Amino acid sequence: MAQLSISGRLTVKGLKSQFSKTFGLELRVYKGSKFADESATLASLSAKKVEDFECKANMLVGNFETKFTGATGLKIQVATLPNARTEPGVLVNDKFTLSEASTKFKPL
Repeated sequence: MAQLSISGRLTVKGLKSQFSKTFGLELRVYKGSKFADESATLASLSAKKVEDFECKANMLVGNFETKFTGATGLKIQVATLPNARTEPGVLVNDKFTLSEASTKFKPL
């Protein structure tokens, strides 16, 4: 089963890249209402101490987004890749697991 380790030492760019490779989906990371600086680490963006955690393929998208925010203090959204077969570049329904979304919205 696919999984991803998340820690405060990860840069936004590194996290997004690993997430895309692992799940075939886009991760949008926000600092407030704007996209987070790609070169910044999660710890440097957060006002709280970032807790390490694992993201697993069987997690619901909504649960992952909530857990990420709780662990890092940052908001995220999971979306389809711009080159997805169906519905490119749209937010993924919170009721899908990451695995289901990965399968349904595979890139071309």
